[in-house]
Amino acid sequence: MCAPAPAPCGVPAFPPLRVRGGGGHRLWRAVWRRRRAMAAGLALTAAALAASGLGGSGGGDAAHEAAGAATGTAHTAGTARERASPPVRLVSAPVRIADAATVRLLRPGDRVDVIASAGSGTDARVLAKSARVAQVPEPSTGSSMDNGALIVLSVPRATAATLAGAGVSAGLAVVLC
Repeated sequence: MCAPAPAPCGVPAFPPLRVRGGGGHRLWRAVWRRRRAMAAGLALTAAALAASGLGGSGGGDAAHEAAGAATGTAHTAGTARERASPPVRLVSAPVRIADAATVRLLRPGDRVDVIASAGSGTDARVLAKSARVAQVPEPSTGSSMDNGALIVLSVPRATAATLAGAGVSAGLAVVLC
């Protein structure tokens, strides 16, 4: 019925085979070997984005608007020179507003335009556009409301000097933005 099994023969000795993870592992090894080149490429890309201004500046537009208001120039968004310029340093400027009732409407963080008028027959002029209200101090108990009320604005240094000079001779008013 069945044929007898063949006689055993000797198998030669050979070292064991070692397989290294297959084809998917090749890509990982290639990436691992070139990790320094990839890191350099990513760093170069980040530097290029930071230089071009596409990385996001987070609030630089308000500073540029305030700088435009201080110099009296129109704000032109999108120019390369404007994106490359350093941010404008803001200072705190205490300003006495003639109408104390208007000051009671203000809260820290509000944006206001500051307007000066020397008298009833003169033209008013805008001293600061879109200035941020930093603080609205509580009026002292002995002060009269006839002299107006004090607020603290965050503005560029040049605008702060203009506000201080105009506050001496003219009545100042604010317009909520």
